[in-house]
Amino acid sequence: MGMTAIVAGGTGLVGRELIKLLLEDQAYTKVIALVRKNMQISHLRGNEKLVQIVTDFNNLEIVIEQSDMEHAHVFCTLGTTIKKAGSQEQFRKVDLDYPMRLGQMASTGKADAFAIVTAMGANRKSSIFYNRVKGEVEEGLRELKLRALYMLRPSLILGDRDETRLGEKLGSVVSRAISPLMIGRLRTYRPIHAKTIAMGLIQSAKSGQIGSHVLLSAQIAELASK
Repeated sequence: MGMTAIVAGGTGLVGRELIKLLLEDQAYTKVIALVRKNMQISHLRGNEKLVQIVTDFNNLEIVIEQSDMEHAHVFCTLGTTIKKAGSQEQFRKVDLDYPMRLGQMASTGKADAFAIVTAMGANRKSSIFYNRVKGEVEEGLRELKLRALYMLRPSLILGDRDETRLGEKLGSVVSRAISPLMIGRLRTYRPIHAKTIAMGLIQSAKSGQIGSHVLLSAQIAELASK
């Protein structure tokens, strides 16, 4: 039998690329997307194996069947900004509380792998709120003792966003210009495309390695190229 993938955050920049790749991947026979509203997927190849579940992430436990979670590959690409969330409290709910609930379900449901996108500066002791929350979710997920946990820490993410973020747009232009000069240790700071991150998520889950793993941009790109 083929594998089941469960995706939270399928409408975001990385999530959209992830859904496309999973649908095209013959190793997966079922792709469950936990979404706030249904996506338009009629144009996607392999869309017949996509199951969309409109989800209130405050009550995540009631929408996923135990049989679907067992041996599944669970992917979390949930994320927002403080501006979009409206407050630090709401930001923490999306970027910490929801991923932790999904991780707990993956742990108790005996999922084979859990892969999440965090941030390059993730550190629970950081003075920067964004990086601190990303560090907290990483630490919390480690404590769940998941069979296989992959935490991807990309640098600046490239791709077509639904909303315009001026700072990221300017950063993208500059980063693209100097990217060829980023060699050796500086490769970690190169911008990385959302599709490359999505490929890294899938390759991580398929690797079969148990335990907790952190992947920086250069490692993500290398894994995605395999």
